[in-house]
Amino acid sequence: MLNAKSIYSLSPTFMALQLSPKRGLASKIMSTASLPSKLALGLLVLSAILMAMLYTIHKSASFQTNVPSGWIMDTPGANEAWKRKNEREQHRREMLETEQSTAAEADLEEEEERGPMNIILFYADDWRHDTLGAAGNPIVKTPVLDALAQEGVRFTQNCVTTSICWISRATLYSGQYLARHHFEMLGRGRTVNGTQMYFEVPQNETIYSLLKQKANYSVGHAGKLGLWVELDRDLNFDFMVDEDGWHYRKMGNKLWHITEKNTADALRFLTTRDKSKPFFLNVAYFATHAVDGDKRQYLPQNESLWMYENDTIPIPVTATEEAWKKMPNFFGDNNEGRTRWRWRFDTPEKHQSMMKNYYRMATEVDTSVGVLLDVLRNEGILNNTLVIFTTDNGNFHAEHGLADKWYPHQESIRVPLIIKDPRMSREFIGTTNDQFTLNIDLAATILSAAGLEPLPSMMGRDMSVLYRKNFGMHGATAQSRRTSHSTAGRQFLDPASDGEGKYHSGTETKWRTEFFYEHPMHSNPSYIPASEALVRKDYKYFYWPNFKYEQLFDIKNDPGELNDLFNSTNPVHKAKLEDMRKRFLELKMLAHSDLSIVL
Repeated sequence: MLNAKSIYSLSPTFMALQLSPKRGLASKIMSTASLPSKLALGLLVLSAILMAMLYTIHKSASFQTNVPSGWIMDTPGANEAWKRKNEREQHRREMLETEQSTAAEADLEEEEERGPMNIILFYADDWRHDTLGAAGNPIVKTPVLDALAQEGVRFTQNCVTTSICWISRATLYSGQYLARHHFEMLGRGRTVNGTQMYFEVPQNETIYSLLKQKANYSVGHAGKLGLWVELDRDLNFDFMVDEDGWHYRKMGNKLWHITEKNTADALRFLTTRDKSKPFFLNVAYFATHAVDGDKRQYLPQNESLWMYENDTIPIPVTATEEAWKKMPNFFGDNNEGRTRWRWRFDTPEKHQSMMKNYYRMATEVDTSVGVLLDVLRNEGILNNTLVIFTTDNGNFHAEHGLADKWYPHQESIRVPLIIKDPRMSREFIGTTNDQFTLNIDLAATILSAAGLEPLPSMMGRDMSVLYRKNFGMHGATAQSRRTSHSTAGRQFLDPASDGEGKYHSGTETKWRTEFFYEHPMHSNPSYIPASEALVRKDYKYFYWPNFKYEQLFDIKNDPGELNDLFNSTNPVHKAKLEDMRKRFLELKMLAHSDLSIVL
């Protein structure tokens, strides 16, 4: 903005008087001149200053959007000049909008010419975010998934809203938080007034049923359904094989490994499906889940046992006795995470053996993904297939003296996500994205790819807006053809009261920067205590409901989540604790509501 000082400094006459080496002569003239001469000279100087002011104001870009009411608009000719400038700017904006709209329309036309996409979801188990070569893991070999990341987008901050198999899968099928779908225990749901509930999501509102009944897809499931509750097969599936809980099993004359069986079942669907329809297939691997109760835990295929034989698996920095002792005092030796740590990681030799077998099983899944993608490639349909790789929850590999999942720590809640999409804008191919994508977003993303909008009960949004240049986050012009295909009329929340709008659950043009995490108690508080959290990229607030216990971590400076700041006397930490506690309660209340919202 211009002010009086800047206007005078830009006046050529004023500058000349300031910089001239003959300032003394000018002063002498003024002191000796007659009054009429002084008035004439003064008028001349004022005229020059006024002309410079008008010229400067006319050229100033700041007045394009902030014109003061007053004399400049009343000056002869200025009003017309201003109108012409406004018209030029308006024309420029219209041209840009036209270009964006044309590009969006072209993208839509290309999609319509392409026809309905096939969708294949590779959904693995107990596989955390860094069990990928593409994520920088120096040991594990995942060449197929690494190549997939180079052909698509890898989401580096993808998380689950509850870190346990059956709840995460119920969230995948429903697009809802546990707080809404209520499927809190394997094989059954909550108990209401003494009545045992089961899977409460209406059978015609799962992604399987919606794709089959509304989008006319051929729908297949091969692998772990993970609910131990029967779904209506006619309503949900054209092909369904549920395999769960084992690594080796004899069927007929063949001894199967479960990853081998998952692959064979997926191939059976792909070769026998109705090829007049687009398809959706969930290849739900049981790997890399351990066999609970078997002291060997991880049983890879015999053909893989040579892998990693000469490697030394790095021990995590936080896999120490000191880190275990920093856990809340209600974490005792009977905590299931500690029990499974003793099964897997309580000696260096055991740690090496378990992790090598875990990595062998991960590489076997990678190989299976490659086999199935080759089938699609050979059939000539891979380029019209949305490919998603992700997992149901993370896994502690001895961090904090724990094994398995459940709790809100980074190792437990962060999981891999790779998406390769025929609609992806070229500039996003081979990139990473660090937005907070969540497992509640999978349903909306899959349905959108099939031309369906998420149901009002769903709580996530279509992730394709993050990698399609003319849609959503990268241009709203296409929204006129598709009603906000990530929100479908559901409401966004107000931002948090702290952070000046920085922290929010998303807007029409911005992705979420925080989220609510929840996990129920299992059996009793000493076994697996309930845990909840408000997760941001700079701080994380933990709440342990059974003990009314709070924690605060500065995860930007303490990524291992070792130094609890709850008792910090630092005013910044005290204010952060208060602000995050308040926001946590807001998001928790909304997650438990029946409002049609995006979280």
